[in-house]
Amino acid sequence: EKRITSCQSVSSKNLQCDTMQSAFVFLLILLTSTWIPLVQSFSMTLSISEKLQSMDITIRESPSPKGNYISCVRTGNLLHLCGHIPQKDDGSLVCGRLGKDLSVEEGYESARWCAINILNTLHKELDGDWDRVVKVVKVVGFVNSADDFQQQPDVINGASDLFGEVFGPAGVHARSAVGSNTLPLGIATEVEAIVEIKD
Repeated sequence: EKRITSCQSVSSKNLQCDTMQSAFVFLLILLTSTWIPLVQSFSMTLSISEKLQSMDITIRESPSPKGNYISCVRTGNLLHLCGHIPQKDDGSLVCGRLGKDLSVEEGYESARWCAINILNTLHKELDGDWDRVVKVVKVVGFVNSADDFQQQPDVINGASDLFGEVFGPAGVHARSAVGSNTLPLGIATEVEAIVEIKD
């Protein structure tokens, strides 16, 4: 009888232990499903400025228009951003023809500078509120190309990759990459964009 009682006692303790473990697992799942989306949302909210900082990108005044136009026009919830040039932080321009003067890697960097300058204009238009960006809808890139150069998409990836890094899924866009036998000021690339925003 003592042996039976002892076994029953052990079984009871095991049952209590299993019940506590199940309750703990349920609580852990509940907390995980509740807090992870909140943490992710919080991270996404503050991540753009942090991402730019981690990428060593400093938001500055965007280059002034080089003709009779303005840098950005809003229609509805769409911002149409003009063609932006590859002007670096020191004011110098990336110039030359792809396939003749510049490598694909140099062209990639040129397109990236164009995208950075688009961010500068976008930052100004949004009064610094990155949360208003809904979607980078479309990007059009022009590449100053030698006659036999055919890697325009690889060059304009410099802009596309940057938008993806900064905005995540919202930075994935439709795109055209166009070769040109010359560009204004002899620049290597020019990039324009359409961005959906919210009020």
